[in-house]
Amino acid sequence: MRIAIFTSGILPLPAVRGGAVETLLDDCLRYNDTRLHHDITVYSIADEKTASHPALQSACNHYRYIETKSLWSKAEKRFYRWLYGEGYYHYTIEYYFRKAWHMAQGKQYDLILIDNRPGYALRMNVPKETRLAIYLHNDILNDHTPKHETIYAKADRIITVSQYIANRVKTINADDKKTVVVHNGIDTEAFSPRIISHVSRAQLGLSEEDFVMVFSGRVNAEKGVAELIEAMNRLQDMPDIKLLIIGSPFYGDTANEDDFVKKLKEKAAKVKDRIRFTGFIPYAEMPQYLKLADVAVVPSQWNDPFPTTVLEAQAMGLPIIATRRGGIPEEVTSEGAILLDTGLMFACRLAEAVTLLYQSPARRAAMSKALLARSTYYNRQRYAEDFFKALE
Repeated sequence: MRIAIFTSGILPLPAVRGGAVETLLDDCLRYNDTRLHHDITVYSIADEKTASHPALQSACNHYRYIETKSLWSKAEKRFYRWLYGEGYYHYTIEYYFRKAWHMAQGKQYDLILIDNRPGYALRMNVPKETRLAIYLHNDILNDHTPKHETIYAKADRIITVSQYIANRVKTINADDKKTVVVHNGIDTEAFSPRIISHVSRAQLGLSEEDFVMVFSGRVNAEKGVAELIEAMNRLQDMPDIKLLIIGSPFYGDTANEDDFVKKLKEKAAKVKDRIRFTGFIPYAEMPQYLKLADVAVVPSQWNDPFPTTVLEAQAMGLPIIATRRGGIPEEVTSEGAILLDTGLMFACRLAEAVTLLYQSPARRAAMSKALLARSTYYNRQRYAEDFFKALE
């Protein structure tokens, strides 16, 4: 098939700036490159880091870039905003899509894939012979979505990362037959307890005797980092319990520490010697940092659709404490994870779960064994195969 992919317009492909959505698409494109199954054209925002990326040498994956950061494009964005208004999305996203859609005119595709921006469908005049697929990583197409009936009607296929998201699509049509669930996958060779880490605990001010919890992901309110620090404050009588917080407020942005992070550090003042903020860590280095931990904590306070952080911890054999939100319960079982309800007294329940695992080495070992067995399903080859089957 000849396929066109329209990205979300925030981060580039290849995923040189990180991003779970972009990393997943990268895996699909890499799979396609080795098998030459389809001729794929990716429409992405431009980024200086993509210029010499080896992925651009692919014989079957092609990249078309839309400049969004130059002085000219910034001026043009403001003109577009004046001319068309804010649009369905933020005007900067609308600018990218209008330019990308214009670039695609005159090309013949068998299938057009919209990545996590269902509203793009409203502006697409897709030829009758071309199918339209929407790939949903978030809960953004349901009966509360603006113009949801029109968007749903235009799609021939809807791919979701979890059954939770698929059920949300069904609020538009209870008899939905368009939607297929394709669970995420990761590089289970890179994320493995067998890897050799070049990062030591000592480099982060941790000792081999410490009991280390790790949080990885965007450091913001919905991810539950504030509640995790509150739980640490409740564990002051266990000084060898340490917390490693890996991530930044927005992907690879390491220059700016927003107000939320500043408040987090204020909240952590009483136990600041037991918490390590690493800031953004390149994705390729994540396994080395996860290997330093004893337990992974995913305290999401929102309906996290299907976080890859859970899959990464699982593949590393790290016992998991997470919340019963969104697609998280689909990723793990009670054999490998403790799932908690959010709401009142969540920090207290979280502290109790940490204490339980801290005091139970045998349980941690059993959880680790169960997680490693389950992780074999969530490999990126299975994911890419299922993804293309859903499109075909």
